[in-house]
Amino acid sequence: MRRLISTCQALVRASPATRPYGTRARLLSTMRAGRSFPALFVRGGTSNGLVVERRHLPPQAQWRGVLPAAMGAPDPHGRQLDGMGGGASSTSKVCVVGPSARPDADVEFTFVQVGVRDGALDLAGNCGNMSSAVGPVAWDEGVVTDRQAKVRDVGGAGGYREALVRVFNTNTSKIIHAHFRVEGDPPAYCHEGDYEMDGVPGRQSRITLSFLDPAGAKTGRALPTGNAVDVLTLPDGTAIEASLVDVSNPGVFVRIADLGIQDAGPATFTPQAVEADPALKARLEALRQAGAAKMGLDPKTQSVPKIVLLFPESGSADIDIRCLALSMGQAHKAVPLTLALCLGAAANMPGTLAAQVRGVRDGQGTGPVVIGHPSGTVEIGATIKDGRIVSADLLRTARVLMKGQVYY
Repeated sequence: MRRLISTCQALVRASPATRPYGTRARLLSTMRAGRSFPALFVRGGTSNGLVVERRHLPPQAQWRGVLPAAMGAPDPHGRQLDGMGGGASSTSKVCVVGPSARPDADVEFTFVQVGVRDGALDLAGNCGNMSSAVGPVAWDEGVVTDRQAKVRDVGGAGGYREALVRVFNTNTSKIIHAHFRVEGDPPAYCHEGDYEMDGVPGRQSRITLSFLDPAGAKTGRALPTGNAVDVLTLPDGTAIEASLVDVSNPGVFVRIADLGIQDAGPATFTPQAVEADPALKARLEALRQAGAAKMGLDPKTQSVPKIVLLFPESGSADIDIRCLALSMGQAHKAVPLTLALCLGAAANMPGTLAAQVRGVRDGQGTGPVVIGHPSGTVEIGATIKDGRIVSADLLRTARVLMKGQVYY
């Protein structure tokens, strides 16, 4: 080891003219080999990030020494220029995938939110957008076994083939069924198609995600306090009504009208407007933390619960409810997918603020929910039996952007 260090130091001190090129190249290759891991860079829904097989990483207790550097965090400038992250919560994500020993799952994965500025690893919740990439990637990378048995024909003559991968998310201890298009022999994921989703350019094949038994992902109950509406008290003594709901991921739902914000329409109350108002962001964070405490969660964990602001009207006959969400302290330009699932479920729960707002347009307040967000819409379907949420369903697209070694 001392000889290797001495050789490295001598080569570094040597001038480019006298430094042997071949030796230098081999040395750099040797040094980097111990500081890299194979991964795929993938877009899932309106997010992107790394998908890594668990076998290529050290034990989870050591991820802190690997994943932040790989993503370019911490970065006090918030840009993640020295890593794979994109400088936003929606582009600083990692999914760690591996085979599952569970009889009801083919694969399992752990979602990791990497803090852009502080490099903190947050494993408290799941990401619905990146969940859409797990099934196709695990399929093509050979993590899924007995693949032929998991393929079926769809649409008869002129139709296509579809695979089903059963995914267990370790963050929430919930099962997700992912249906996606496959082609070829052996069958491989095909991203080409005609489905178009808001927030992503172009058209691709759709991925149907069914989140099974999604209620109580972190608290054990859809309504952790047992109330459709609670009152949160801010440090200044202000009382604000909120619905605290835990479906797929916990959410704190607040009416924009109750915040006393002037001219709060979708055209003016935008993610950019929220980001430009530090006082408002501080107030919303205080509300989020108060909601977390009432739900029995750690108020200092930024990823759960998230806070969602509900507009008084949808502004369109084609939209049931319109929202603006914050994730990891940032105003989201779309809506975090697990939060959309939570909002869709909340809109079907009598008495919640979401159901009340939805009731302005749809007096019945049941069935699929079309949610408006700053980048467009997302439709959330739900199967409810005897008052229990059996599954929450939605459509996404995903595509592998790059595959190779990530250096850190």
